[in-house]
Amino acid sequence: MAVRCGLKRPTPACRPRTHTTHRTPMKTDSSANQAAAFGGRRQSLIEDARRERGGLPVGPPGHPKTVDGNVFEEKEGRATLNLLFALSSEKNSGFFKTGKIFETFEAKLLHMESRPGKNSKNSTSDLEFFIKCEVHSSDVDVFINSLRRVVDNVKYTPEEKVPWFPRQIKELDRCNLLITKFDPDMDKDHPGYTDQEYRKRRAFISELAFRYKQGDLLPEVEYTAEETATWREVYKKLRSIYPKLACRQFLDGLQQLERECGYGEERIPQLRDVSAFLKEKTGFQLHPVAGLLSARDFLASLAFRVFQCTQYIRHSSAPMHSPEPDCCHELLGHIPMLADKEFAQFSQEIGLASLGASQEDIEKLSTLYWFTVEFGLCKQNGTVKAYGAGLLSSYGELVYALSNEPEYKPFNPEETAVQPYQDQTYQPVYFVSDSLEDAKIKLRKYSATIERPFAVRYEPFTCAVDVLDQPSKIVNELRRLREDLKTLQGALEKLSSS
Repeated sequence: MAVRCGLKRPTPACRPRTHTTHRTPMKTDSSANQAAAFGGRRQSLIEDARRERGGLPVGPPGHPKTVDGNVFEEKEGRATLNLLFALSSEKNSGFFKTGKIFETFEAKLLHMESRPGKNSKNSTSDLEFFIKCEVHSSDVDVFINSLRRVVDNVKYTPEEKVPWFPRQIKELDRCNLLITKFDPDMDKDHPGYTDQEYRKRRAFISELAFRYKQGDLLPEVEYTAEETATWREVYKKLRSIYPKLACRQFLDGLQQLERECGYGEERIPQLRDVSAFLKEKTGFQLHPVAGLLSARDFLASLAFRVFQCTQYIRHSSAPMHSPEPDCCHELLGHIPMLADKEFAQFSQEIGLASLGASQEDIEKLSTLYWFTVEFGLCKQNGTVKAYGAGLLSSYGELVYALSNEPEYKPFNPEETAVQPYQDQTYQPVYFVSDSLEDAKIKLRKYSATIERPFAVRYEPFTCAVDVLDQPSKIVNELRRLREDLKTLQGALEKLSSS
């Protein structure tokens, strides 16, 4: 099977079905799906995480109802409520009384999660609950008041009209929703599932990522001889076929990494060195991550020219395959391309297009990411070459993709965004761009069709995203652009007069 790793991969409309193995965004924004996918250490209450992020102060579509200043979606006489409440050990009977209240008001339970009390003095026995439910609109007030009599600290979180997204680079620490589907502790098909030492090592390296905060010094890993041997085998095998099959930008980036960043067979590069290299070349930097991220969170990071990068390596028994993102996929597949300015801009524009987008659009963007950044092909000098990281980190699929066997289609974002993809074997179809510049132009046109009540612009000096949702902000941007144009016009006049 192909060496695939992680973007964090989309599912079908992130793709039209569930996928895995690469670094393509994964669809997991529904709270029910997320609850099943996340372990307690990874993310406890998904909706609580949204609340802590500080969502945009807007309500849901439809006819909202307000209770205590909180907005709830109302449809066909019923209101959807997101409830967060605490239950102390002294009120153990309160949980059963809560159930009685739900029964009395004919509340429809949509989702429920619990965790030890985060702010409680007795966190071992006190609990917090998140419940999403529907009740009759006319009963909302009395329903809430009834709950307050049997549980503590009843709070509400509104349904989001515009999903939360980071505005400043430091807020990427909140983009941490992990998919545990391919974790060796949980996936019986993972090559390292039965290897306790590997699982401990994997957990140790992942913990470094959990502790990292944006702006910290990137953690270094002292790789073992076995891990380095795995890297060496992958590096040698792939390096032997790159000259014939990889695109020019990838080869240029890899050669620079070999000269300036210690890339080679003898050692696994450290994220700290690679991040400093990328920062100088294209403004991208690395952020350690513990595993496969949700599509929305991974794409949001790209908007800030931040690439979420794993540090652990695949199991030694399967050096040519990984069911999850690992450092072979990241360092060999993605990093050389991110050293190219044009491709770096292409990646960032996908990220910017994702900010505040609907889940349907996130799924389409992640599918576009899959068929471009992960499995993209382009024409160079009349020959098809690979630029996708999923191909460039997979010996078997790279050879297959550039053989006469697969189907090729011209890259068309509207068609590509809804193309089902395969994450358990080779792709049935690959999309070929006339050039990387052509792919970027087409993506830019597609992104303009995504419906959002605002536009966004990245400010590189402050590493922040400006939300252009008011006329005054747009006027300020136009003023800035005029000054830039004056500078360029002056430069042209000096050249023409010399």
